[in-house]
Amino acid sequence: MKGEEYLQSILDHLHKAYMLDDEKIKDVLPRFLDTLVAHLNNLQRPLQANDLPELGRAGHTLKGALLNLGLLELADIAYSIEQQCKIEDSTADYQVMVQQLQQEISSFVVR
Repeated sequence: MKGEEYLQSILDHLHKAYMLDDEKIKDVLPRFLDTLVAHLNNLQRPLQANDLPELGRAGHTLKGALLNLGLLELADIAYSIEQQCKIEDSTADYQVMVQQLQQEISSFVVR
């Protein structure tokens, strides 16, 4: 998906799942996106330290934030991080998964 498609998907989800009107979405969306970026950033330290339990917890938290926005495909990646860390899979390429999340999220979150 492209950035605009992600944003439209988020808007549609917030309308349908939470029955928010456009004005309320305009008010809460920046905070949702800030929280999403903070959770994404929380993957970095445990990733660099190869701390799988902490990386798994960070993946779990990010998954929840992504689900709140209706971003199911991205939530699946965070879920993979969570589950692979839970079984301490040292063969999983966590770096690639985190980079994919960063790339996709940066396409619709302007910093």
